[in-house]
Amino acid sequence: MTTKFVFVTGGVVSSIGKGITVASLGRVLKSRGISVSVLKLDPYLNVDPGTMSPYQHGEVFVTCDGSETDLDLGHYERFIDVELTRASNLTAGQIYQDIISRERQGEFLGGTIQAIPHVTDAIKQHMLSLAASSEAEVIIVEVGGTVGDIEGLPFLEAIRQMRNEVGRDNVCYIHLTFLPFIMATGELKTKPTQHSVRELRSIGIQPDVIVCRSDYEVDEGIKRKISIHCDVPLSGVITLPTVDTVYEVPLILEDEGMGELVIETLRIESASRDLTSWAALVEGIKTPKHTLPIAVVGKYVDLQDSYISVKEALLHAGVSHDVDIDVRWVRSEDIEQQGPERLLDDVRGIVVPGGFGQRGVEGMILTAEYARTRMVPYLGLCLGLQVMVIEMARNGLGKAGANSTEFNPVTADPVIDIMPEQRVVTQMGGTMRLGEYPCELEADSKARAAYGVPSIGERHRHRFEFNNDYREAFESVGLWPTGLSPNRKLVEIMELAADKHPFMLGVQFHPEFRSRPNRPHPLFKEFVTAAKDTLREGGQHSLPLGGTKQGSDAKRTG
Repeated sequence: MTTKFVFVTGGVVSSIGKGITVASLGRVLKSRGISVSVLKLDPYLNVDPGTMSPYQHGEVFVTCDGSETDLDLGHYERFIDVELTRASNLTAGQIYQDIISRERQGEFLGGTIQAIPHVTDAIKQHMLSLAASSEAEVIIVEVGGTVGDIEGLPFLEAIRQMRNEVGRDNVCYIHLTFLPFIMATGELKTKPTQHSVRELRSIGIQPDVIVCRSDYEVDEGIKRKISIHCDVPLSGVITLPTVDTVYEVPLILEDEGMGELVIETLRIESASRDLTSWAALVEGIKTPKHTLPIAVVGKYVDLQDSYISVKEALLHAGVSHDVDIDVRWVRSEDIEQQGPERLLDDVRGIVVPGGFGQRGVEGMILTAEYARTRMVPYLGLCLGLQVMVIEMARNGLGKAGANSTEFNPVTADPVIDIMPEQRVVTQMGGTMRLGEYPCELEADSKARAAYGVPSIGERHRHRFEFNNDYREAFESVGLWPTGLSPNRKLVEIMELAADKHPFMLGVQFHPEFRSRPNRPHPLFKEFVTAAKDTLREGGQHSLPLGGTKQGSDAKRTG
């Protein structure tokens, strides 16, 4: 079987949705019975995004094999419903690191190392290796950044060369551009798209398809203009408007004829398309019966892409309950300054996601205390588990100075401590506990009830863990380890006893990475169930669900 390649580039401006477009195209092809894999090419010189600030790069998505990758891989996994590996994210840093390492070992026999052919050959070899290992019929390759970026030129040259490497009938080029709207004249402008395509053609790539992103309706005249000036058939000019939910994009691309264009260009025989279940999913997202306000209390909420998988996992769980999750983004530092009562009074559930460093942690600890004492359903993810443990140590065990050694290395009660094997680590990148690890679930626990199986595998990204020296003390106040590593030495899940709280559960791993729109993660689904069903303190009836996007106006009584 000859693997086909679809290359997706971007023009005009960044952040217009290449990742969503690639993921959506993957779903469109998969709906035709075509096997798909995906590759993200990132031109930056970092080896991976693991050491980059979330404000720079957004979420770091962790694959099952322990690679820290671009957040777009999360989109790919959710839309296409696949599990990707480290082979699906290639950075310029990885390429240059590999080439220089080989040069130092004398592999190039004294030759001069150059961008062409050595860098481009390495990029092409990675693509071909992925094709061989994945056995996918089609590999969709997204080139990060925009055409014209200096750092992206070796990647563009590599995908240009792939046309001769694998044959013209095995390559399709898609270019995504933005059509700006000029308010003063009331016009959509095509000139930026024309210039972007001209830049692409100047390096030898003629797009087969141009996808035009716009916040406004694109009429036939504009499409015809783009077709003429960019030398693309009219049928190859696809319009992609801004939509209420990104999960609608596969349906729009299919209606615009993208699926047919790609399989015709690549000369693929496919089954009839079937997006029926996906259309039903989109309908469920757009027409929920109720609204459920959930707070996400974190360090990086100013950039919501930092928690994109958490947001999507909540949406997936909400759809399964026919509710719209109204995510309230709350800065943990604001909790420190204003108190949790003011900022969390009208939410039905609280999620505290992961993070690193001391900033805002005390606000998260106050949040955990508020959730515990007010009986608000709480789901802690990684750091969210750790602050839940610290809070219970301080207020349940009476250890006022309890902390994590990440935040206070000399704390008298290190209830969270660095993992022993991490004590000798000196390099920062790629050295945490990363990837999927097994976990055994205790019987009669909320976690076991949610998963419905005795053992699971989940993805990790952390250096610190629960300190087993305090396990018995926590059990005495009702905070139980209900998920353990197979050797029972690592605590993976902690939950408050059912007679003490309706749902207060923390996990050391990141379940959000495993959630799918048509298969929500069990813990998120159970959390939303608890948020829907939580009783008013002292009351006899469930809190009413909100009827609008602003959420419920029902207040908890204290």
